[in-house]
Amino acid sequence: MNDIFQYIDTHRDRFIDELCTLLRQPSISAQNVGMTECAELVRRLMSEVGIQARLVPTPGFPVAYGEVPSPGARRTVLIYGHYDVQPPDPLEAWETPPFEPSIRNGRIYARGAGDNKGQMFAHLKAVEAVLRTRGRLPVNVKFCFEGEEEIASKNLPAFVSAHRNLLAADVVYASDGPMHPSGPQVYFGCRGILYLELTAHGAERDLHSGLYGGVAPAPAVRLAQALASLWSSGGRVAVSGFYDRVRRPSPADRRVLRAIPFDEESVRGDLGCIPLTGAGGRAYYRRLLLEPNLNVAGLTAGYQGPGMKTIIPHVASAKLDARLVMDQDPDEIEEKIRVHLKRRGFGDIEVKRLGAVPPSRTPVDHPLGKAVVRAVEQAWGRRPVIVPNLGGTIPDYLFTQVLGLPSVWVPYAPHDEANHAPNESITLEGFINGIRSTASALFELAAA
Repeated sequence: MNDIFQYIDTHRDRFIDELCTLLRQPSISAQNVGMTECAELVRRLMSEVGIQARLVPTPGFPVAYGEVPSPGARRTVLIYGHYDVQPPDPLEAWETPPFEPSIRNGRIYARGAGDNKGQMFAHLKAVEAVLRTRGRLPVNVKFCFEGEEEIASKNLPAFVSAHRNLLAADVVYASDGPMHPSGPQVYFGCRGILYLELTAHGAERDLHSGLYGGVAPAPAVRLAQALASLWSSGGRVAVSGFYDRVRRPSPADRRVLRAIPFDEESVRGDLGCIPLTGAGGRAYYRRLLLEPNLNVAGLTAGYQGPGMKTIIPHVASAKLDARLVMDQDPDEIEEKIRVHLKRRGFGDIEVKRLGAVPPSRTPVDHPLGKAVVRAVEQAWGRRPVIVPNLGGTIPDYLFTQVLGLPSVWVPYAPHDEANHAPNESITLEGFINGIRSTASALFELAAA
């Protein structure tokens, strides 16, 4: 890989300048700001490195699809990414404007720098480096860059289902999310999510708590009681059957968990408190990655302003997110929560689904995963941390369950990238080594 790595080092400054061009283009999918322009820019950047690229329309924003066929290659790699970004608010919290990239302290600061334009763009520059030095790729490569990841990839499932032949491959390679605090990381899937809204209703309007207290229903109290019923006093989810289908960790999973570095002081500093699991790294990562969780993401009821306002709110609502693991099914978990509420006497609580994504995993000891680990080690000069899956959720199930492919994820952004927050960034080291990682992965996957 010396000639390829030398090409990357020689063109480092140009690569950074080109990334900044992409970062200057807004692409806020939640607000439809700059999306058409960014999709076309991505298509042009793909074409400039030798990718046969086109925009495939969806009911929402287009997918930037591309191919680099390599005659005689026996393996095809599908690379996923997304060109849309989160809204930059609050603007006043940014040290520099979110769509004016700023390079300082060894980082590029801009909205999308880490999530996901910087990581996505690294794949394009890796293909350029290999084509310019070797003339061809060691594998066939396909690209699927969507524009709706930040709004739950709402049109991607239909796109993938309708284009199975177009997306046919042997493995999916992608870069999203942050690295481990100790350095480079490889992970193999994600927890799923079920997002629900619970609502308790009372009178037709807010009522005076002195005139009606004790005779009118109190939705906020009713909702609090319903929520309290969902957990035992020890903190476990009390919904019957919630844990029934949880897959037990494999021997390989347990080996990986034992090897993940855990810095208790760093975790305390990040959280601002002691984690519920205490000082043990193995318990921390087991609960975070391989066990499900039910969380109250938001509570709304009544008066929230300064001073006093004595009312009985006529409605109260809560948003719940359940993080699910293999082999839990979002539909089953939703039904179990509904049944639980009815059995506990809370059948009057309205339950509405706001979103759901199944969990997804590729075995951590998959042969193609091992090839990627070798590639990352070659690019960084040290062995990456291997993690079974993310604690969060990505559309990985579309690749593993719809297309039936193994997937391997290698993040290039730092653990403190501040994705979805002001002052988002990617390190220059992560961006350049990301290019090296993708280039090396193409060869390791070809040889595996």
